[in-house]
Amino acid sequence: QVQMVQFGGGLVQPGESLTLSCVAIGTIGRINAMGWYRQVPGKERELVARGTSGGTVYADSVKGRFTLSRDNAALYLQMNSLKPEDTAMYYCNADITGATTRDVFWGQGTQVTVSS
Repeated sequence: QVQMVQFGGGLVQPGESLTLSCVAIGTIGRINAMGWYRQVPGKERELVARGTSGGTVYADSVKGRFTLSRDNAALYLQMNSLKPEDTAMYYCNADITGATTRDVFWGQGTQVTVSS
């Protein structure tokens, strides 16, 4: 079994930066993809950024401001020039092949609030 543990988040002012971190812990055979999603109350969870062996995809709303990076089983989201509309609960996500199965795992979520 794999557990996704998230770190970071909090309250920042518009224009400031914040970094989210996430680490996958457990029996990991192969990481097929890792990424970040976000959700606000009343709306569906949406993709922020996702990386695979083929490259990284960003939501249009964060292109040029957010950067996804990964170091083995650790995933980071550097968020610059934050805007109030970036306020959401952020979740890390991983598509992992373990010893016998392939599953998708989610972190516990971390709140990011951008407000003056």
